[in-house]
Amino acid sequence: MEPDYIIDINDENFEYEVIQYSLNTPVVLDFWAEWCKPCKTLSPLLESLAHEAGGSFRLAKVNVDNSPNIALRFGVRSIPTIKAFTQGEVVGEVVGLQPEPRLREFINRIIPPSPLTLSIEKANGLIAMRQWDEAKELLHKILDQSPENPACLLGLAKVFLVQNEVEAAHLILRKFPPSRLYAKAELLMPLAETQLRLARGSLKIENDLDQTFINSLKLVSRGNLAAALDGLLDVLRDNKTYKNGLARQIFLSILEVMGEDDIETREYRNELASVLF
Repeated sequence: MEPDYIIDINDENFEYEVIQYSLNTPVVLDFWAEWCKPCKTLSPLLESLAHEAGGSFRLAKVNVDNSPNIALRFGVRSIPTIKAFTQGEVVGEVVGLQPEPRLREFINRIIPPSPLTLSIEKANGLIAMRQWDEAKELLHKILDQSPENPACLLGLAKVFLVQNEVEAAHLILRKFPPSRLYAKAELLMPLAETQLRLARGSLKIENDLDQTFINSLKLVSRGNLAAALDGLLDVLRDNKTYKNGLARQIFLSILEVMGEDDIETREYRNELASVLF
């Protein structure tokens, strides 16, 4: 049985389930038909986003063959078409099959941010400002409400990596839930795995380059990310493929901890490119 935030629409229930409902909660109306192959690709994407939002918006689905008057009323000329309603009015439209990021962007424009979303944004802001303790405290509170929240887990893994809580970070990343943030979690894994090896004493020092590499790892565990990156650049200047590319992978892990919006991230990314290429 579908939750009430996913509903089939027809001529009889349209006014109440879409127009009236949108006075309190945004509604995304999906125009589709059985014979429409792109519609059958789009529909699961919309349903996934609706489940993820957990009622922040309603997904209403109307079969244009069964209810052509609704399609005519709103000038639908081709399918799939989706229209967004708030306060009883159409506030947005997308025509044709769209990728998931485009659909997410469309829906995010009509959904007011939830308290959970605002809390995660605040935690990410604290991480960006390197306020690790405050971020960790807030992220733990969020996890009490939403234990499998990917954004929260990713933020907590970042904090653990810079506070020498390597086992905890590695556990989060190893069991990270499938989501749009999974690729970001994977970017952190080389750092977590190598820090774990360092903590267990399995990284050997055979030359000065190894010592510089290990010093960089220790700097990450103390939250000194810029100095760690500087050390890794020294390693890469000497050996671009150090440890089969591990130094480069960890460099990218640290940039992920810092975040794409950080000015230093862009500067260090450019410097990495100049060293490697």
